[in-house]
Amino acid sequence: MGVAAIKEYTFEPADRLENFHGNQLLYIGWDQHLLFAAPFCLPMPPAMRFGDIVEKVLPGIYGYHPDFAQIDWSKVEWLKSGQPWQADFDKTLAELGLKHKDALRFRTPGLNGIKGSAS
Repeated sequence: MGVAAIKEYTFEPADRLENFHGNQLLYIGWDQHLLFAAPFCLPMPPAMRFGDIVEKVLPGIYGYHPDFAQIDWSKVEWLKSGQPWQADFDKTLAELGLKHKDALRFRTPGLNGIKGSAS
């Protein structure tokens, strides 16, 4: 059943770029690892190296999963907004063209969750 508003409502979204003090939101999800129900939303500075996210941020988020220690980052497949994307660990988020509220997913071939269960 459709819903019709009685009157138009307008508001300033709380997740506007200007509200993050120079940071931008970046969503990162790990495919075939549903132990993590949704991508994480991370406030990151555009000048941060992508490699620093992989080396310093992701271990704190995903590191307790048994597959994480086995990841061969040179074989990881990245998707940006559902499309294949090439990560360059030496470039900054800005240099890679990552913008506020972009969504990245990564796939780890051969690592498909606990005992292959996608969890």
